[in-house]
Amino acid sequence: MVTPGKPRVLLLEDDASLQRFVAMVLEELPIELVVCGSVSAAATALDAGPFQLVIADLMLPGESGEVLLERLAHDPAWGGGPRRVVFSAGLDGTRRARLQALGVWRFLGKPVGVVELEACVTDALAGDATQAEPGPILAPDADAIVRNFGGNEALYRAFLASCRAQFPIDVQAGDAALAAADWAALRRLGHSLKTVLLTLGQRELSGRARAMDEALAAGNTAEAAVAWPALREGLIADVREGDGPSCISS
Repeated sequence: MVTPGKPRVLLLEDDASLQRFVAMVLEELPIELVVCGSVSAAATALDAGPFQLVIADLMLPGESGEVLLERLAHDPAWGGGPRRVVFSAGLDGTRRARLQALGVWRFLGKPVGVVELEACVTDALAGDATQAEPGPILAPDADAIVRNFGGNEALYRAFLASCRAQFPIDVQAGDAALAAADWAALRRLGHSLKTVLLTLGQRELSGRARAMDEALAAGNTAEAAVAWPALREGLIADVREGDGPSCISS
């Protein structure tokens, strides 16, 4: 249902932890946030009512977020539609130029800090048309709360708790993907986890997820099959450290 008088923002992101992070960061803004995990769901939401801003991940199950951006650029039904922001972990210059040609207004890297995310949404809804290049991704360290959460320790702890609730689900999904040799699903999981863990300041675990993602990007399934148990072990240990759910088996 559309909330009268509130600008509408659509988030296209399949990772549950990142969905919660964005929702928590933006909850104090006077907006209506609609979260979709696939291009088809986002298209349905756009057909149902106008949005002022779309924040889109690119690597998704099924169609890429770029498919939605192309339709926003060319479909007469959505002509002159919402301002578009790409939310992605790493884009080369060629792809960035192609996305800008599709009308992408701004790029947000993963992980994104609280201040940068809030400023992006505020600027977009205020009509600030200035292009903004994302700064370098901050290295995870002891200052992760300051760097990625604007010094808001309560927000960091809330996000950490939500991630620790999600990790058992991620472990089960990774185990199922490996058992079925579903390498695309395993790569999506690694791609998402490397950003989530980096946002939390967990350098080593993020590196394990990145290694698995990069191995599968190169078609090296044997290396990925070794990388997943190491990442899995770290996720289980983190949940246990936080007194989280104990339903995952070791």
